[in-house]
Amino acid sequence: MAKFALLIGVSEYEQSLTPLPSAARDVEALKQVLIHPEMGGFAVADVTVLTNPQRQVMERAIYQLFSNRQKDDLVLFYFSGHGVKNESRNLYLSSGETSLDRGRLIPPTAVAARFLHDSMNGSKSERQIIILDCCFSGAFPDGLAAKDDGSVDIQAELGSKGRAILTSSTSTQYSFEQEGSDLSIYTRYLVEGIEKGTADQDEDGWISADELHIYASSKVLEAAPAMTPQFYPVKEGYRIRLAKAPVGDPKLKYRKEVKLRANQGKFTIPARRLLNSLRNQLQLLPEEAEAIEAEVLQPYREFQRKLQEYEQTLRECVEAEDPLSERTLDDLLAYQQHLGLRDEDIAPIEARIIAPLKATSPPTPLLKGEGSSTPPFPAREGGPGGLGQFEFDIVTVNAEGKETNRRRGQAEYFTADLGNGITLDMVSIPGGEFLMGSTKNELERSDDEEPQHQVTVQPFFMGKFPVTQAQWRAVAALPKIKSDLEPDPSSFKGVNRPVEQVSWFDAVEFCARLSQKLGKEYRLPSEAEWEYACRAGTTTPFHFGETITTDLANYDGNYIYGSGLKGGHQGKTTDVGSFGAANAFGIYDMHGLVWEWCLDQWHDNYQGAPTDGRAWLTDNDNDNHARLLRGGSWDYAPRHCRSASRDRLAPDDRFNVIGFRVVCAVARTP
Repeated sequence: MAKFALLIGVSEYEQSLTPLPSAARDVEALKQVLIHPEMGGFAVADVTVLTNPQRQVMERAIYQLFSNRQKDDLVLFYFSGHGVKNESRNLYLSSGETSLDRGRLIPPTAVAARFLHDSMNGSKSERQIIILDCCFSGAFPDGLAAKDDGSVDIQAELGSKGRAILTSSTSTQYSFEQEGSDLSIYTRYLVEGIEKGTADQDEDGWISADELHIYASSKVLEAAPAMTPQFYPVKEGYRIRLAKAPVGDPKLKYRKEVKLRANQGKFTIPARRLLNSLRNQLQLLPEEAEAIEAEVLQPYREFQRKLQEYEQTLRECVEAEDPLSERTLDDLLAYQQHLGLRDEDIAPIEARIIAPLKATSPPTPLLKGEGSSTPPFPAREGGPGGLGQFEFDIVTVNAEGKETNRRRGQAEYFTADLGNGITLDMVSIPGGEFLMGSTKNELERSDDEEPQHQVTVQPFFMGKFPVTQAQWRAVAALPKIKSDLEPDPSSFKGVNRPVEQVSWFDAVEFCARLSQKLGKEYRLPSEAEWEYACRAGTTTPFHFGETITTDLANYDGNYIYGSGLKGGHQGKTTDVGSFGAANAFGIYDMHGLVWEWCLDQWHDNYQGAPTDGRAWLTDNDNDNHARLLRGGSWDYAPRHCRSASRDRLAPDDRFNVIGFRVVCAVARTP
């Protein structure tokens, strides 16, 4: 097996594009960790670096990278620079000659993602890693509305079979250079994860593609929450080993303990004393330990610096103008985006500064906040120990997404008490039969959704909503069964938002702790139970009908399904139940919001699948077998949110698009 890499950094552009000084430094920094014999282990001759190349030079290098490779070769392509879209919203990678004509890309000056895709497909290599440190909207000059330019479907553009594709941001976000650092934010933490060995999550001495993404993503979200790095693995792509990591290194041990103990840039008194003791135990010099702590805390401190800058700017604006002009509001929004701050980050600042000026109701975020965090839950009836009833809206839409019917439904449920005022509503799902999978003529279906087959499901109870962060925190505080649980893992904070960044193992541990507390078995749903509960008696692609709209669910509305219309893109999770309508069983948020773990192992199709609703587990069940995901998410196109859509990941993967809900057997007590 050999390893080959092509690293392209484009810093200098025509006048129509903003220079990116860090891009050239990004490729050099990444090269150094790749060719280091104790890290990447790439041969120097097999790592090609191009800085500000012309388009034809880029295309030739891409072709040479992927051609004449063997099956076991590892191929790495890295790009740092502007990502640009043409009028058809196809992705292009900028070159040193890329330019725009009145805001529109001149295609012959950039490399089409399709060219990269074709080169990847033509390669024999079964180990391909693609890393794109670029924004797909930020390449446009000031004055153009990046928010209206749609988005890029990375998997459609680049494919994903046998690959791991890492991107520094979602398709409508900006990527940022970091003040005080020579490197871009994303690449800085890619390099750090390899160089320091901190990306080795399972401490097996190797850094795989998914581990590198998890580390870099977590650090980016601390420093620039408006960036949301993405990961697109398929098959075993997430397990590709990219670099070695030191095992037993005292500095690495200390770094991981510091990361674990840090809380909002500080340490509690016992945490501080624990770290001081650990320093001595590991025989670290004071300056070594202090340098490690500074590096770990730097992203949080950088984020706080940006908040302070924004607050000072807003105060000066308010002192100079009352009320603020439209031009100032537009400039504030641009400054917020430049700093990489989300609406929820600046909302408290705006409340502090704007509220004293107005004798009105409590302020909402000045620019584009979302208001109250309390979801419109249906009225609660009944209580612990017995079944109550609740009512809810059921909505049906036509093929164009227009609402054609709205009716009231009714379902039974019980409430499980998690302690400290936190409860969990479990809805009664009646038993029955249904056709699982999709028909041959369902739009944008996949072969893994066949053959369609009859399944009989026994009655059970299912969570009315995905598990929330408040519920997660309550259960995470319960006694450990097999593994530790991070009490606050989610990227998008909010007690009523779904918990995310939880692995399949985490969800199973949650169910075990919940079962022990309540004296009844709670578990993840089987895939059959999930689809049966999602469809709620329907046979259409969505329980709403033939299509879906962003008025009904949280998904990427830049994409349409069938004859539906485009909508907005939240770009993050929202409170559970906040879209108002349930399905006919009284279950909310089955389409979009977060992917939901199921109990089953992954199988490529339904040949030999159980027909009694139980989870499909093979005799050689093992912890490394990929597990099922259902429902789509806030950052996926509507085709992934269909009732029949399926996906899978490794059971230890954690991403901000993945959550879960629980089920339990029929009973009248929790």
